[in-house]
Formats: sequence, structure tokens, C-alpha cells
Amino acid sequence: MTTAYSETPTERVPGRAWTVRLTGHSDRTATVSCSTPACRMPPRSKDLAALRAFAARHAAAHAKAATVRPHAWCHCGFQRCAAHPETTTHCAGAVLLILRHDPTVGRVWSVEEVCETCAPLLAHATVLARAAQPRRRTDRPAAVVPAARPGVPGGFSSPAAGPAEADSRTTPARRSSRRAPQRTRGRRPGQSR
Repeated sequence: MTTAYSETPTERVPGRAWTVRLTGHSDRTATVSCSTPACRMPPRSKDLAALRAFAARHAAAHAKAATVRPHAWCHCGFQRCAAHPETTTHCAGAVLLILRHDPTVGRVWSVEEVCETCAPLLAHATVLARAAQPRRRTDRPAAVVPAARPGVPGGFSSPAAGPAEADSRTTPARRSSRRAPQRTRGRRPGQSR
């Protein structure tokens, strides 16, 4: 018997990353490559400005098409936080989609799913999106939810049944929750503890 992998909203999955790279060649031409093999790239060219603009648009397209998954592991943590080795931290918080690009070098654009803790530690990172908080699922159907009872001022309500049943029986008197003041015994002169 074989078991097929099925992704459920509660299972943690590895954080995704897309890398778009501009690579120069010795003949003063350049190429653009993407970490996703199915992406179509322009041909090798000497027009570096056009290739750089294409790479930026391509990375933005990956970011726009991606939906941030709230149950993803931090991609940075998956790589053992190698992008910020001088700061040790534990991955935590909501999942974010970031774009990493150093404008001074201008050769690599990375779109990654990372955690809230790692995102501020990554150099040249811009937060693009935050994962939506998952809705809490209730196991009870809506028809089973009891009808609202009139509340008692102060936000309290009777733990007993509804108003019709509460009128039909006598309710016991409540004890005061205040403690009676305790009398302190005075010490007699010459008495020590």
C-alpha cells in the first residue's frame, strides 16, 4: 500500500523561494535566468538595461502570483539562517513574502517566504505580503448553536437553562463573595510571639 502526500492547512511545508539572476559573459553580453525551470527568459543580449528591467519585472511577477501560505516554514531558517550568520535567532511569527535585491550590485532578485523574526535581519529585504491568519474552524454546525439569552448587566449570564426554565424554578440565594473582616486579637502586655 502506498500513501500519497496530501497538503493540509495544518501541515508545515518548506518556504518557497524564487531567484532571478542576471549573469554577465566575457563578450559583454548577459543572460537572465530563473530558478523556476518552466519560466521563459529572453535571449542573451548586450542590452543590460533591458535585461535588468526584465529581471525586476519577472521577480515582481513571481511575487504577485504567489499566495503567502500561513503554514509554511521560514525559507531562511530552512537554509539555517545563512543570510544573517552574525545574528542567532529562532524562527517565529507570521509568514511574510519578501523581495531581496541589492541595488548597488543589481544582479540577483530573490522572492522568499520567511518568518517575521528573520525578515528584518535580511539585508536589502522589502516585505511584499503577509500571510492571512487562518480562520478557526468550529466542529459544531451552525444549527446546534444555542439561541442567545438575555445577558445580565456586567457581561455575566446564568449557566442554567433559558429564561423560561429559570422562572419556573426557584433559584438559590447566592452567598456573598466578600470575606467577613477578621478580628485581630490584641496581645496582652508582656506576651511575646
